Amino acid sequence: MTDLLATGFAEGRIPQLIALLVIGEALLLLWLWRSRGIGIAPRALLGSLASGALLMLTIAAALRDAPWWDVAILLLLSLIAHLADLALRWRS
Repeated sequence: MTDLLATGFAEGRIPQLIALLVIGEALLLLWLWRSRGIGIAPRALLGSLASGALLMLTIAAALRDAPWWDVAILLLLSLIAHLADLALRWRS
């Protein structure tokens, strides 16, 4: 089990799996909001979830020894999502 986890982190698979789970969470929450009218409004969640998923993809890229510009682009996208989230919350 330890070898599986070590390999998963070394190859960036575990952070990628976490990013996929965040995307799944976003889809589930969006579905609950639209179909049943329960939960948190998508506008209040998507920036935060996008930022978190992008950070996980950044970690995965760094663990895979991706070129520095890949890591930088993912970090920049995460920052943009975070700032958009803050702007939306500030207006509320």
